[in-house]
Amino acid sequence: MKLSDAKLRALKPRATPYRVFDGHGLYVEVSPSGGRLWRWKFRRAGKEGRLAFGAYPDVSLAHARGLCEAARHELAEGRDPGEVRRAARAAEGDRAGTFEVIALEWLAKFGQGLAAATRKANTDRLKRLVYPTLGPMPIAAIKPLDVLAMLRPIEARGTVETAHRVRHVVGQVMRYAVATGRAERDVTTDLRGALPPTQVRHMAAITDPVAVAPLLRALDGYEGGAIVRCALRLAPLVFVRPGELRAAEWAEFDEAAAEWNIPGAKMKMRTPHLVPLSRQTLAVLAELRPLTGAGRYLFPSARSAARPMSNMAINAALRRMGYGRDELTGHGFRAMARTILDETLGFAPHIVEHQLAHAVKDPLGRAYNRTSHLPERRAMMQRWGDYLDGLKSTNVLPFPIAKSA
Repeated sequence: MKLSDAKLRALKPRATPYRVFDGHGLYVEVSPSGGRLWRWKFRRAGKEGRLAFGAYPDVSLAHARGLCEAARHELAEGRDPGEVRRAARAAEGDRAGTFEVIALEWLAKFGQGLAAATRKANTDRLKRLVYPTLGPMPIAAIKPLDVLAMLRPIEARGTVETAHRVRHVVGQVMRYAVATGRAERDVTTDLRGALPPTQVRHMAAITDPVAVAPLLRALDGYEGGAIVRCALRLAPLVFVRPGELRAAEWAEFDEAAAEWNIPGAKMKMRTPHLVPLSRQTLAVLAELRPLTGAGRYLFPSARSAARPMSNMAINAALRRMGYGRDELTGHGFRAMARTILDETLGFAPHIVEHQLAHAVKDPLGRAYNRTSHLPERRAMMQRWGDYLDGLKSTNVLPFPIAKSA
């Protein structure tokens, strides 16, 4: 007699296991503990065999019948259903240990801790450059030469820096596999020296005060739009990274305290950063607030106020002003500030470096926190704003002063 859900629910445990058949060899075995386990009995080459299909109700009656029907077809085709399932489990086990599966697991676990641009770049490099060759391979079986063979075509295209970055991300996945017991070691360490060194490229910047003066006047006169003009004017005043500037949110600014508190999630070093605001910076914010203050971002995208402006907006504006990519980039305002604050205005390098949000440590090896040397940094940022105002209004440049301790 065929089983039904009502009959299955009514089955009671007994002192010993017993079976209730559904048909075609499919039955449910009721254990003394009350478990109802699906089984299928079959014969092949005169020998009896059994397959387990799981437990009811996790595996429904209809599902169990479908599994039974599929197994009967395999048997009719001359295949051993038990061997078919063992092979499938082995293949699944192999797939679970492949580089691609482990890389996806690594991205899911640690990707959220990366900056959005870094996460996107890593995902893209893995998809385009790594998965086609290393993706299907069991990660424990990957050899240094396998990784090198994947890197050589990237190097041959002249993109040596990309090859180094790909090697780095593959190494991160390998180390995750080691930590989770699926690989013995990170084989990318054997490839040190196998790729040509990258050429150090400095971001294009203007650091000569004589050339900075007309640049500042050009930023003030930018005619491409008021919001972008404000971003251009703020860039040299606060000298944060371009991504930190374009993603700035009004909620991060305390204009009464003259502070911009950037959350760690937005910072390259993943630690919060404080930017003291000069009078000049506060003046630009006062001009910008009527334009975008009702929204989230200081510099919203032209397409949607729910997103910040494009990461190309500042550079595109500089190009329209006539500054080539080999003369100045949005990142170049940081080099401008670092150079002039140190060499011309004489501020101590460690104060400048801390305001740049670099990984500065004190003599005891401790990392400075967001408020370290805050009085000195406030004074420096105001001096910097005054100095830039002076450059714009006159061609007489301040003389260098002795460096502070």
